Amino acid sequence: MPTDRIRDHAGQGATTVAAHRRRLRADQARQLADLLRHQILTGGYPNGSLPHETTLGTDYRASRNTVRQALDLLRAEGLVERLPGVGTVVVAQKYPHGLDRLMGLAETLREHGQVTNEVRTVGPVAAPAPVADRLHIAPGADVLYIERLRRLDGLPLSLDLTYIPLDLGTALLGADLENTDVFRLLEAVTGQPLGHADITLEAVNADAHSAAVLQAPRGTAVLMLERLTHLADGRPVDLEFIRFRGDRITMSGRLRRAR
Repeated sequence: MPTDRIRDHAGQGATTVAAHRRRLRADQARQLADLLRHQILTGGYPNGSLPHETTLGTDYRASRNTVRQALDLLRAEGLVERLPGVGTVVVAQKYPHGLDRLMGLAETLREHGQVTNEVRTVGPVAAPAPVADRLHIAPGADVLYIERLRRLDGLPLSLDLTYIPLDLGTALLGADLENTDVFRLLEAVTGQPLGHADITLEAVNADAHSAAVLQAPRGTAVLMLERLTHLADGRPVDLEFIRFRGDRITMSGRLRRAR
């Protein structure tokens, strides 16, 4: 092989090795960020401060550069910040939302503060075809449409779009939608408990309207929870599209393997 080709080949190899090392460090940083995020969200740092970078490196057998990259990832998420003379501190909290129990938001977060609702829109509308189909009502039949901005101790948390069959929704028009979960109102109106819900959870980009209402950057990822709730007798009564600020909520649940 000519000398110049040998040099070119060696140079390419060196670049590949360097790139591989950078990728490896980035992978390790993400893995460490995942572990630290769990500690943050589950109260692993009760005093609000993370251990020193050197301690983290020792505890997790990670290089100093890997630790710094991991902390940078958490900083970008808004979970931590580095304060001169203090170190890395927790600056944001994510609130737990369970996926294994059928509960309203106020019920779910009652230990974390007061949930209030800003009712932005409420009234009858003609049901779009997919809504009518899922609620088992005639195409074009009226439903009660409710749009609410939901806050936890004044902090914007979710934007909820709700469709309810009008025979039930009419009774909700005079109800206290600002301070009461729709779930509780439906149980009071129907005289029976809710039974189950079908849910879908995905990440979507916030449109201009949602971003403005949630006070989030336009285009930021939000958690979209689509939930169709049924009464105990199986009737579908509540179709919701809920956009959560992903930086303020964490979804969790316990799954059991089918036997």
